[in-house]
Formats: sequence, C-alpha cells, structure tokens
Amino acid sequence: MPLTKDTIAMETLQVILADDHVLVRDGLKALLEDERDIHVLDEASNGREALEVIAKHQPHVLVVDIRMPELNGIEVVHAVKKDFPDVKTLVLSMHDSEEYVLQSIQAGADGYLLKGSSKEEFLKALQTIASGEKYFAGELSSIIINNFVNGKTTGQPEPAQESITEEYSLTKREHQILGLVLEGLSNKEIGDKLSISKRTAEVHRFNLMKKLDVKNLIELANKATKYNVA
Repeated sequence: MPLTKDTIAMETLQVILADDHVLVRDGLKALLEDERDIHVLDEASNGREALEVIAKHQPHVLVVDIRMPELNGIEVVHAVKKDFPDVKTLVLSMHDSEEYVLQSIQAGADGYLLKGSSKEEFLKALQTIASGEKYFAGELSSIIINNFVNGKTTGQPEPAQESITEEYSLTKREHQILGLVLEGLSNKEIGDKLSISKRTAEVHRFNLMKKLDVKNLIELANKATKYNVA
C-alpha cells in the first residue's frame, strides 16, 4: 500500500532500484542504507526483471533508469501504472531532453530526477512521491510548463502516425530519425536538422535499430519498405 502524508513518518519507505549499471545501483543503495526510514527491498538490471521484482515485493517506490535492456524505463513505468497502480515511480536519468521528460509524464511517472542531483534532493523526491505528490527537478520545470501551456502534456501517449510506429512502438522522434536515416543523413546531419546533439542522434538511431531488430542500413531499408516508409 502506498504511504500517505500521515503515515510517511511512521512507516519504512520500501524501494526497488532498477538500473542496468551495477555501480549506479550500488551507489544508490549505499546512499539509502544510511537512512533509517528507507529500505531497499531488491534490485533489477533490466526492465523485465524490474516488473518481476515489483510483482514479488509490491514496494512503495520504484526508482528506474530510462535506458535499460529488455524494456526501457518509460515502458516499465507504463506497465507499473497499469498493473501495480499503488506503486509510485521515480525516473532517475542522466537525460534532461524534452522528449524523455514528456514521455515519462505521459507514461504516468510520479517524478523525474537527474542523476546529477544532490542526495538531499533525491531523498526529498522519494518522500514526496511516496506521499502521493509529484516531484520533478527544478531544471525541468520550464519543459513541463511550456508543454502544459501548449496543451501537449495530456497524460496519454500521442497516437501513432504510421503503421510501423504502431507495430514497433516507435516514438515520434524515432519516426523522424527513421526518415532521416533512410534519406542517408549522418548522425551529425540528423542532429543539426533536429537541433539536437550528435550524441543524442546516435542514441536515437541505436534505439531505433534495436526496436526494429535490424543490424544495418540494408535491413532497416527493407523493413521500412515493408511498411511503405521508404
């Protein structure tokens, strides 16, 4: 059962950590071990494992990274909200991009915090979302406010625009990347065209090819042709 403002000071906050980097999990666990009112129940190294340990332990809060094997953090958050609605979710990520923040919110995340945050803010975020409130890092507020004002933050994922998007659960950005890759653009050219860094373009391209289960441009083009994208 989730904590409330009345019980949060009397009950131990039970947490599960999901991150594919052992050093990150070890660091978070060591940080939380110093807190008498917080207990790390279990850990997970990928998205599917995260859902398994949640089903086993029913924690108060899941702390989850975005980029993980099997299922990514956003997919995990969406599944948790559907199957374990009492479990709160805190996305802890190194990414502060608008796309990741908004996708996390749309999936139902209760909070979003950057990995460079202080220990104090991390603990505050855990306690805040455990009590039923939302917590988003201050540096992300402009993204949330701007999109709320523009009517983009609806709480639901945007509808798929193409059949390949629906079939493989591609994000809007990944669909853009797909089109540009098929045009023969390099990662730098894609970054320049979309006003993102070359590194971010590389990450999107990698995630796209992983989702579509292709290993090279020939396989990508063949699959795109099948869905009338090329």
